[in-house]
Amino acid sequence: MLNLRSTAGQVFLLQVGIVLLLVLAAVAALVLQAAHEAVDRGRRESVVAAESFANAPGVVQALRSRNPTAVLQPRAEAVRKTAGVDFVVVLDTRGIRLTYPFPQQIGKKFVGNIRPALEGRTVVEQAGGPPLPAGRGTDVQAVVPVTDAHGKVVGLVSAGLTVKNVARLWLPQLLIAVGTGVLALALATGGTALVHRRLYRQTLGLAPAELARMYEHHAAVLHAVREGVVITDDHGRLLLANDEAKRLLDLPADAEGRPVAELGLPEQITHVLTASEAITDEVHLSEDRLLAVNKRPTFPHTGRGGSVVTLRDTTELATVSGRAEAARGRLRLLYEAGVRVGTRLDVVRTAEELAEVAVPRFADVVTVDLLDRVLRGWEPTSEGWRYLRRAAISGDQEMLPLYPLGEVITFLPGTPHMQALQQGRGVLEADLRQARGWQEQDPDRARKALELGLHSLVAVPLLARSAPLGVANFYRTGRSPAFGPEDLSFAEELAARAAVAVDNARRFTREHAMAVTLQRSLLPRGQPEQDALEVAWRYLPAEKGVGGDWFDVIPLAGARVALVMGDVVGHGLHAAATMGRLRTAVHNFSTLDLPVDEVLGYLDDLVVRMDSEEAVGDGADDREGEGVTGATCLYAVYDPVSGACTMGRAGHPDPVLVCPDGTVTCPGVPASAPLGLGGYPFETVELHLPEHSQLVLYTNGLVDDRSHDIDTGLEGLRRVLEGAGRLTPEETCQAVIDALRRPHPSDDIALLVARTRLFPSSRVAEWEVPSDPAVVPAARAHCREKLREWGLQELGFTTELILSELVTNAIRYGSAPVKVRLLYGRSLICEVWDGSSTSPRLRRAATTDEGGRGLFLVAQFAQRWGTRYTAHGKVIWTEQTLEGGATADLGHTPVDVLLEQFGDPVEQFGDPVEQFGDAVEQFGEL
Repeated sequence: MLNLRSTAGQVFLLQVGIVLLLVLAAVAALVLQAAHEAVDRGRRESVVAAESFANAPGVVQALRSRNPTAVLQPRAEAVRKTAGVDFVVVLDTRGIRLTYPFPQQIGKKFVGNIRPALEGRTVVEQAGGPPLPAGRGTDVQAVVPVTDAHGKVVGLVSAGLTVKNVARLWLPQLLIAVGTGVLALALATGGTALVHRRLYRQTLGLAPAELARMYEHHAAVLHAVREGVVITDDHGRLLLANDEAKRLLDLPADAEGRPVAELGLPEQITHVLTASEAITDEVHLSEDRLLAVNKRPTFPHTGRGGSVVTLRDTTELATVSGRAEAARGRLRLLYEAGVRVGTRLDVVRTAEELAEVAVPRFADVVTVDLLDRVLRGWEPTSEGWRYLRRAAISGDQEMLPLYPLGEVITFLPGTPHMQALQQGRGVLEADLRQARGWQEQDPDRARKALELGLHSLVAVPLLARSAPLGVANFYRTGRSPAFGPEDLSFAEELAARAAVAVDNARRFTREHAMAVTLQRSLLPRGQPEQDALEVAWRYLPAEKGVGGDWFDVIPLAGARVALVMGDVVGHGLHAAATMGRLRTAVHNFSTLDLPVDEVLGYLDDLVVRMDSEEAVGDGADDREGEGVTGATCLYAVYDPVSGACTMGRAGHPDPVLVCPDGTVTCPGVPASAPLGLGGYPFETVELHLPEHSQLVLYTNGLVDDRSHDIDTGLEGLRRVLEGAGRLTPEETCQAVIDALRRPHPSDDIALLVARTRLFPSSRVAEWEVPSDPAVVPAARAHCREKLREWGLQELGFTTELILSELVTNAIRYGSAPVKVRLLYGRSLICEVWDGSSTSPRLRRAATTDEGGRGLFLVAQFAQRWGTRYTAHGKVIWTEQTLEGGATADLGHTPVDVLLEQFGDPVEQFGDPVEQFGDAVEQFGEL
């Protein structure tokens, strides 16, 4: 088998050589490493022996004695034998040996470098020397200084190993390395022999030049022959197809290697290629070709599967009847129209698809005119037949004087278009030069069209449920043959299929418009007046159905603002209606000034109750949105006085915070269960937001898409917001939408961007009031002074009146501490804090009651008032408008009403306002 001429033999020789080189390199590396390690070990042992002897007790005294050799020689020999080194030599500072294994060498000069040792350093070197008991010379020696108690070098000690002993340390490893290398070489050679054997069998022992020549001949024959050749294996997989076979069967470029059943071939051809029986000169139809087929097994005598099929084109499509060809072409066109027309639920796009599919295989120019009501999604009526709008044009319309896109056309009764609408069937005008009705519609336009070669027309109504939606017009120009009766039938069939798609798109347009209208009517129409935030938002409905996304900006007491972002599961009117109910509920809960977690809890109860109502309601199975309602919600309350923002989210995506310096972070609002699960608590977090920070709230339609996961969308949102630190909320909204909006969104997108503001400290007045009714006049005076400082003297009377009543009630019915706060923004807000949780109640006092009219007075002079609870009590607040001092001059009506509360007629008072002012002043002094 080892034939070096063959491809397998050459590969075997090359692989053996490579393996041998690798083994030799590995053995050499191991030997070098072992030798290096042996030398290092010898150095360490030499240094240890020399230092041990140099630091031994009595060495220094021996060096200073009269006869150092007599004392040190026996000790040096004892250490040499014990430490396993070949010599231990003691030297004086001149380098003269004081000890040596052979006494005749004592007193001679030491061979080696002793200068560093005299300086107090240890020297390790390789050097030769006199004979030793272990052999001649040294290989590794260490020289160590001997110092006295003052650090002075009084002598030297040298220890070392001979070449023989150093080699003894690594020679055993050489045998192991060589043995391992030989074993590795043997194993690798055996594996290479197995590879050689298999390669020799597969290449049939051919040389590389023979293989290359065989491949060239094989390729030349396959690609040059004008007969299709297809080779398949026993599993029905296509192994090879030449150029002619690919042309005849219209095979894809990647057909080789794929199963024949997956190539999309006609069923008859697929059966021929995958069957096991032989075929001789059988004729089969493939698309528009008649193919003569021959099939033989590839290895008939070995039992291996597979076959070779040859294909020859015995006839061209031109030999088939022209009428049959036209029929097949129309069938293919009808099939293509069923696939291409109506791909999107858009009326105009469906009309364009009808026009595009008919050009140029059926007509040269196609126009589609639809009723204006149909384009808007309304039901078609016969009253709108005369007013059609051009929705689509396809073909070479630039050379023809046709009505442009979007123009409203009023067809005359005698035109083919109006006849088609009235009769409910197609109208054929084979020769437009004889079509008087068509020419009377617009004589100048018709004359120019005829001059440019327009000569034949078929006008077909688009009927859906027997109601005409419009008309499709098919024109032929130039040398194209005129339309005939068969063309009219085909045009009617084509228009009937397209009309169903147009009507589906119209109905979807109507429902989508209704849902969008409902959705937008339930969303905020404009921004409420407030001082805490600069707000901008965007809402983009889904392309195929409105969802339940909603958002809101709700002003609260104390200049605070609530931000809401939610998403109801599902699409359509049911989701929009559910969204409206939840938005109304959030408004109501916010009016009660409930904490964030309580608002989410009440919303959760509401969703659970809505689920229960739908489950037991009549006709629930027929209602859109069948199933359990689910929703997510994020609720945040921002206080511009303290800059604190309390947030909670029920299954909603975490908001994004853009700091003034452009840093983008997520606040990390704890994730709670979505609304509708019931019984789960809702966690909140309170953050301090720097002024001019931007809080970005959104629904998952912005970041979640079928093409990527939500993490990818969130990363894209962060990248967009990185440069939004200096943008306005409106600019931030637009930048986010431009970057993340998809061409055909499958889910609604709601986006809310709020930039924080802080209440100026100069417009906040806050002080504590002792729990003593006698300090009420002082509180009024403090209020009067602050209003004068703010330039709000016109509000002084009513504000002092309100403050006096609220402070008096807090002292009388509440508990300490009592605190007053005035906020001057768009309106004047007066707040009185106390430690009690009891809330005052407005009532109409009886004529015999001595009190009970204070809150009635407050309600008359304040635009709004209410109570909110805190962790340490409650706050009674009022709000007065600042527009033209409206609250300062309310006429006599509130005074008259208040006087009626006391049971006294107005006529008894000379000046009601002045009298009432005096009464209030006296009341405050009490």
